[in-house]
Amino acid sequence: MRRSVMGTAVTLAAGAMLTAAMTAASASPPQAPAAQVEPPRTVLVDCLWHRTVRPADFILACGDGNSRLTGLTWKHWGRTAAVAEGLNAVNDCKPYCAAGRFHSYRVTVRLDHPAPWKKNPGIQHFTRLSLTYADARPEGFQPVMTVPLWD
Repeated sequence: MRRSVMGTAVTLAAGAMLTAAMTAASASPPQAPAAQVEPPRTVLVDCLWHRTVRPADFILACGDGNSRLTGLTWKHWGRTAAVAEGLNAVNDCKPYCAAGRFHSYRVTVRLDHPAPWKKNPGIQHFTRLSLTYADARPEGFQPVMTVPLWD
């Protein structure tokens, strides 16, 4: 009877260990942390209806190309504002635009006033651009020029 009790004890112990191992193996794996979803960026829409983020160049005068931003280096691009430094190349249109010369002026560019884009309301785009001239500026321009952007 002693063997029978000992055999039963060994069998029960083995069964308990097997049950514990199976329970641990079938347990759900630990959950990975939820992926951080980055909110959509606010974009800049150009006159050809292309949306961009941190463009190196941007045309301001779409009809004739007589004013454009070049060499933009973005210091900040957020959901509500963006800031860059670069050059504003402006045609002096003297004696007329086709015969004029381009002059470059150092500027700080600020984009702000985000709003839903009419073409795609699920996308936020900047609706205002401000240029702050560092030194010289085109004839007739103020030290800070603010213009609405395309929608």
